[in-house]
Formats: sequence, C-alpha cells, structure tokens
Amino acid sequence: MSSNVTLEEITGHNFEAFMDMELPDHQRDFIASNAFSIAQAKFYADYIPRGIYCDGEPAGFLLYDRQSNDNPGEYGIYRFMVDFPRQGQGIGRRAMALLLDELKAKPDVRLITICYKPGNATARKFYQSFGFQETGLDEIGEMIAEIRVAQ
Repeated sequence: MSSNVTLEEITGHNFEAFMDMELPDHQRDFIASNAFSIAQAKFYADYIPRGIYCDGEPAGFLLYDRQSNDNPGEYGIYRFMVDFPRQGQGIGRRAMALLLDELKAKPDVRLITICYKPGNATARKFYQSFGFQETGLDEIGEMIAEIRVAQ
C-alpha cells in the first residue's frame, strides 16, 4: 500500500519524469499523454498540472482546470493517472482524496467534474467511490461525472 503520497508542482526540474510515465496497452486509449497535458498547461493559464509523488518519488500525474468551460467555481479534472509500475498500491486513491480535499477548500468551488470513456468500468467504480455522480455524455462521447459542493 501507499506510504506518503503528496501532490507537487510540475517544474523545469521534474517534468521529464512525468512525461516518460506509461500506461499498459489496455489503458492507453483512456487518457491523453502526460506530455500533451504538460504542454496544454503551458498555454492555458487555468490548467494546473500536478505530480503525484509516493515516498518522494514520481508516481503519477494529474491536470485540473480552475474554470471548467470558462465557468468560475467549476473545477474540471482533465487527467488523472498512476504510472503503470506503481498501480495497485493505493497511490491513486490517496492522490484523489488529496486532490478533492484541495479543490473543496477553494473559496469559489461549486462543482468538480471529471470525464472518462463509458467503457472504462474501473474508472467509473473508482470515481463513484469518491462521490462522483454520472450526469450523461459530453459532445465527444465521454461520460461526465460530478460532485456538487455546498457553499
């Protein structure tokens, strides 16, 4: 099981470790690459990339948007992955809990959304365990799930 999981800033000193992370073949179609996500964050001011660390070592990656669909108070989790060799150790579960705590602490948060491919049963079960409720498909056929945050 995971020991000490933290979320850290992606910097010029650590970004390569996250760009090199891989998923097994059966997961690759479920999420954009970390390299693409890091590039997006460079050009979209509201995109926040974070490194998932376990015991001080890079173990995964996430990307969220502070204004999903340009709506203040709506936070969209666009990427969430654990490096293949580190999967199955509880790192993702701890990292998601940390991320949700961080987002729910934002003074303007009203809504947290995440999207995933409808055929990804593992993602569905994982996100539902944190309270995400499915609301339907988006324009590209991905399932939208959300947590409404009471103010």
